[in-house]
Amino acid sequence: MKKTILIIEDEQKIARFLQLELEHEGYAVKVAYDGLKGYEMACEPDIDLVILDLMLPGLSGIEVCRRLRKVSQVPVIMLTAKDDVSDKVMGLDMGADDYLTKPFAIEELLARIRVALKRSLPKTKPEENVLSVGLLTLNPGTRVVKYDGHPVELSKTEFDLLEYLLKNKNIVLTRDRLLEGVWGYQYGGNTNITDVYIKYLRDKIDNRFHVSIIETVRGVGYRIADEQ
Repeated sequence: MKKTILIIEDEQKIARFLQLELEHEGYAVKVAYDGLKGYEMACEPDIDLVILDLMLPGLSGIEVCRRLRKVSQVPVIMLTAKDDVSDKVMGLDMGADDYLTKPFAIEELLARIRVALKRSLPKTKPEENVLSVGLLTLNPGTRVVKYDGHPVELSKTEFDLLEYLLKNKNIVLTRDRLLEGVWGYQYGGNTNITDVYIKYLRDKIDNRFHVSIIETVRGVGYRIADEQ
């Protein structure tokens, strides 16, 4: 069965180009030219992935993503003409799975679509494979994180990063490996994004509960280790 991709892009020439390329690759494609219509279409159950432009009339791409994440976990790849790190971080923190800066090669977009769709495949049953260290637990099925029974609210990217660290417990993970494992690709040599999200996790877990879950290995990267 064909995967259905929704393109939310106000520049009609770009939208048409993407539509033709995706259809050539075997995807079913729907198109919206403004944020409000795009949000409504993205909530439809047959949508498997959303390509979302940052700058849109009606609702911005950031607002579309924020609203969408309240009702759906459909993969979102954000397109932006801005190369500012703060815009990228904001988009990812609102729940986007990936971003791509215009102009881009269509082959790169297609590769990122394949990665995002693969990551969105059904997980194991909710009760299986709960990850933990000390009093911290993470359930990949229900996407619930708790510390000593207290819920910890995380964004999608924060959750994915914590899950990857826990799945590789006791292993020192370099920034490049975290980028590849969590975001699915290399961030163009700029690995500062990992440090930003490690700080977010520490603010919500380590600092809140006065513990030290995420360890910095100076000059190498990060790890979560079993308590001694």
